Amino acid sequence: MHATAVRAAVAVPTHEVDNRAAYLSFAFAYVFGHGSAVLSRSGLVLMPSWLPIALLATGLAGGTVFATASSLRARRGAPESHRRAEKLVGTAWVTGFAALALAITGLSTVFEEPELQTVLWPAGSTIVVGLIYIAEGAVRGNALHYNLGTWLALVAAAALFVPGAGFFGVLAVLGGAAYLLATFLEPRRLAALAR
Repeated sequence: MHATAVRAAVAVPTHEVDNRAAYLSFAFAYVFGHGSAVLSRSGLVLMPSWLPIALLATGLAGGTVFATASSLRARRGAPESHRRAEKLVGTAWVTGFAALALAITGLSTVFEEPELQTVLWPAGSTIVVGLIYIAEGAVRGNALHYNLGTWLALVAAAALFVPGAGFFGVLAVLGGAAYLLATFLEPRRLAALAR
């Protein structure tokens, strides 16, 4: 669904971030990216090894573009203190993923187990995203975003206890469902703010 069509259904208050298109793209990434990894790794479906990564990357790229565009739109005309807080939270994305890359590279190198990256990247990325959503939710006063972040961080950490392809199943089902639920609840949140 195109971002403009999604926005047209509910009037979005000025300075408010509309996350529907981003949530839907991230749901696609989790359901189809991690879901195809489950099918591929469990041997249920033969597919090219690049397909799960390509599906995940497509959804993540789309979601990132939609989230960035919504955030930039909401900043226009916002008070300076609001814009400064948004910039600080925005830089947390770079810091979080740089720290994650160092941690994963360090762990897989020190323990001489490069296959650790297979689970540490998806779980670590989801934990970082969850923690930044918590920060964004707090800065924006958006409980839905905050709660989604809390859920994602906890699910990703718990998924590390699930062996084999089941790890990706947890992310696909519980992560994907959380994004779909957030997509469904976002218009209600925006409508309440417009009143």
